[in-house]
Amino acid sequence: MSVLGVTRSILGQPWRWRSLSADARDGALGGDGLLVQLLLSRGCPPDAIDAHRTPSIRHFMPDPSIFRDMDRAAARLADAVQAGEQVAIFGDYDVDGATSTALLARVLADLGLIARPYIPDRLLEGYGPTAAALARLAAEGASLILTVDCGAQAFDAFEAVRDNGADIVVVDHHKCSSALPPAHALVNPNRLDEAVDAAAHGHLAAVGMCFLLAAALVRTLRNRGFFADRPEPKLIDLLDLVALGTVADVAQLRGLNRAFVTQGLKVMAGRRNIGLSALIEASRLTRAPTAQDLGFALGPRINAGGRVGRADLGTRLLITTNPDEARTLAAELDRLNEERRAIEAAVQVEADLRIDAQANVILVWGQGWHPGVIGIVAGRLKERLGRPVVVVAVDEHGIGKGSGRSITGVDLGAAIMAAREHGLLVAGGGHAMAAGLTIEEAHLPALGAFLNERLSDTVTRAREDRALLLDAVLAPGGVTPALVESLEVGGPYGAGWPAPRVAAGPFRLIKVDIVGNGHIRVIAAGDDGRSIKAMAFRAADTDLGQALLACPPHRRLWLAGRARLDDWGSRPAAELHVEDAAWAD
Repeated sequence: MSVLGVTRSILGQPWRWRSLSADARDGALGGDGLLVQLLLSRGCPPDAIDAHRTPSIRHFMPDPSIFRDMDRAAARLADAVQAGEQVAIFGDYDVDGATSTALLARVLADLGLIARPYIPDRLLEGYGPTAAALARLAAEGASLILTVDCGAQAFDAFEAVRDNGADIVVVDHHKCSSALPPAHALVNPNRLDEAVDAAAHGHLAAVGMCFLLAAALVRTLRNRGFFADRPEPKLIDLLDLVALGTVADVAQLRGLNRAFVTQGLKVMAGRRNIGLSALIEASRLTRAPTAQDLGFALGPRINAGGRVGRADLGTRLLITTNPDEARTLAAELDRLNEERRAIEAAVQVEADLRIDAQANVILVWGQGWHPGVIGIVAGRLKERLGRPVVVVAVDEHGIGKGSGRSITGVDLGAAIMAAREHGLLVAGGGHAMAAGLTIEEAHLPALGAFLNERLSDTVTRAREDRALLLDAVLAPGGVTPALVESLEVGGPYGAGWPAPRVAAGPFRLIKVDIVGNGHIRVIAAGDDGRSIKAMAFRAADTDLGQALLACPPHRRLWLAGRARLDDWGSRPAAELHVEDAAWAD
């Protein structure tokens, strides 16, 4: 049986080609041809292959002035620099907020202005600017307050302090309403009144927008003659922060974002940021970080401060220039990340017991759940169930803080905003793949009904269209280090630019066992006499894991997933990270 005949795998989905090129399917293109096919199948225009082959900032970066309020924001910030005003930067408590805050603080420091970073406490203050926090910053002398990765929906907070003497500049990327909160400038590619060329950058993370603001600021100051007797900041040195925030916020890695991450990883490899260098060491990475490391090693540690510790730890780490302080902060974030994992596991167990398996949109809530881990739990459930998931932590006052994660093709952020407009939420917003909310406990059942009524048809269509997309089919001996290296050239991979997936086989399973935290380890042998190691992570309790564990030695399987390098031994070997399997006999 050919892999082309897989219409229903062990996980109940068909396998399809990501591209239509027969040469690429058979691996016949080889070398550069395979790279070209990877680029084309991910949406690269045929006439832009060279630009996407090695994405550069110069090619993909737009003129910052295309965004509404960008020039106004840059001019106000330039005024503050030249006048030596007190500036505060109010950032969100996640990685995008931390990197956005740190980037602007470092740029301003290079310009001679020391800004005050402010990261709200997740538990005590909640998401986004509050009137109390803004009023306090203004009362303590800030004449300009930048809100980064937040503020697009801060109507009440801005209204309450609009006459307090401080100007507010918003740099955000979350969905906007048709009405905008009162601010001196609001820079956001997802403003509904943005022009087409600016709206095309709606996939940028907030840290990417902050980088564009920094470029606009430097240009404004240059035009004013500010650099006649001083050097300009080297903005390129800040791309490591842009890369980290972009990947950790699961922003789509296409166009400018892909250039940001490609070049940012090069900067990060040079260890120019003392705090990031300390974090890399605390994460026990012995090589230059990859895009995957940003999402799974560095990002979670930056996030740990905002989730279960002091919210400003990550920002302080990214700003500091003191090596001793950097090592101390990195060690504390590493410790908090371990604490976060234990809390997350406990919430995961309870959430599993409250799932309505019949619902198209899963909504679960619990008293006393830690709000710092609900987003991670929602993401894990979404991956396992293949449906949008919202997890809500309810406090002792009956107020729930919720975090949601969606699947491709289902705009959860828009649905959450609609629920807010219907009076079901105290607050809420987000983007297509992720959203946050505040809700009274009594309204939770109504919210579940609202989301299912609004999104069920969309979820059904998205799930019906679900298929495992393949880039190549290989003989058992085809999973090699050379293949992995060829595939990696098409990176960096992430959301919107998926890592290549291959199918290999047929295999007989020689050894199958459970290792670590429910992972399945497989030694598989092909008819060509070649064997490979394969791993199915967190799969022990899934249909895939059970099928692998129960597979009799005489049956043969196709295995599909990501080819990776295993560099634990004396020399690198290739292994397959299994996402699905299909019977070959």
